[in-house]
Amino acid sequence: DITTTDPEGEAERYGKLLRENPTDIVVMGIGENGHIAFNDPPVADFKDPKTVKPVKLDEICRQQQVNDGCFVRIEDVPTHAMTLTVPTLVSAPYLFCIVPAPTKAKAVYETLNGTIDEHCPASILRLQKNAILYLDDKSSALL
Repeated sequence: DITTTDPEGEAERYGKLLRENPTDIVVMGIGENGHIAFNDPPVADFKDPKTVKPVKLDEICRQQQVNDGCFVRIEDVPTHAMTLTVPTLVSAPYLFCIVPAPTKAKAVYETLNGTIDEHCPASILRLQKNAILYLDDKSSALL
């Protein structure tokens, strides 16, 4: 419920639904700062006990929403969002990660070659045998 005045309560309500009806397939991308879903580096937690949580969006993530054409101006981009947590995302039996665009090349490089930690949340995908990464020539330019 986007009109909620209780983000924590809404996250728990939605998390309960997901725990009762687990996700079979996750289709995701990688953000310019290495985020997956809205798990930006400042809030990503590979051992997060929650299923869904409210988060404050990182400025890089907010600017990406403008760069991607989702919003016209940064002032229009919400400062907070709900996100599935990293453990929830990677618990699905099938993970498909689709990453086009030259603005993602550095994040793709860090995902595949950097340290596996929350500084690049997408790096967790390297530990998932069920993850398939689809890149284009621009997003893979630094590989």
